[in-house]
Amino acid sequence: MRKVGIDLGTTNLLICVDNEGIVIDEPSILTIDAQTKKCIAAGKEAKEMLGRTPRSMICISPLKDGVIADFEATEMLLNYFFKECNLRGMFRKNMILICHPTNITTVEKNAIRDCAYRAGAKKVYLEEEPKVAAVGAGLDIGKACGSMVLDIGGGTSDIAVLALGDIVCSTSLKVAGNRFTQLIIDYLRKERKLAIGEQMAEEVKIRIGSALPMDEPLTMEVSGLAMESGLPSSIEVNSNEIELALRASVDEIVRAVRTVMEITPPELAADIVQRGLMMTGGGALLKNFDARLRNELQVPVHVAENALHCVVDGCSIMLQQLR
Repeated sequence: MRKVGIDLGTTNLLICVDNEGIVIDEPSILTIDAQTKKCIAAGKEAKEMLGRTPRSMICISPLKDGVIADFEATEMLLNYFFKECNLRGMFRKNMILICHPTNITTVEKNAIRDCAYRAGAKKVYLEEEPKVAAVGAGLDIGKACGSMVLDIGGGTSDIAVLALGDIVCSTSLKVAGNRFTQLIIDYLRKERKLAIGEQMAEEVKIRIGSALPMDEPLTMEVSGLAMESGLPSSIEVNSNEIELALRASVDEIVRAVRTVMEITPPELAADIVQRGLMMTGGGALLKNFDARLRNELQVPVHVAENALHCVVDGCSIMLQQLR
């Protein structure tokens, strides 16, 4: 029986196989035929079609806020990539570990479990994302010592304090990378009268996005559709504008981290003052986010070296313990 770990993310799907490492790292997007509902493309190929499809095709993101929004499309996505890496077939039986955000409902957990079984799993295990991310970031959560992790994915930000191998206190909020992208789209439409697509907004976020104002702002040329003339146009945007666009959501995440710290038992809080907060997920790579948290919380803040792959790396480690 093969052991398979899945980071079923809102933005990206990552699959690892025991002793093989990461075998799939693709966007969680499908393109289907509008009439037959059959899959035309998935992953990077489907993402390139986003915003460019004719009426005969539909691009779908089957996950929303870290949970399954479209059951059939999620099953189609898993089947597509299971076939691609030879994990599906008559004689293939897989033991699957899937990660999910904290604070999701039993119904949402059952949907994830059912989807895995229908994709050919023999056994299914569910684990909370911040716990798996902490393991993947190299934290030793098995000790009687507090560790704190902030995992900022595409759909959710998960915050947890861990000790003795499990979560002591945690919270999850639906403010993360995708919200940042949408805020950039909204800001440029309202303040600069430029309509841009999701992929352009994503590029802006990665290249010049910041959680703090900068003395020497970064700039980039952004292309889209001028709202007034209705014609293609390009403007220069700087990182301080993007910081302003993201400020309210960054504040929300900082407040959530502070709230978890306030309910942390004193002994574990003392450990966190020494060991600090570990940031994981794509959102952790937003420029100056670690500095912002350090200023606000007065504790050391570290960004994991493998921030984008912490959850799936944690899956790889935890798969070895499954029987």
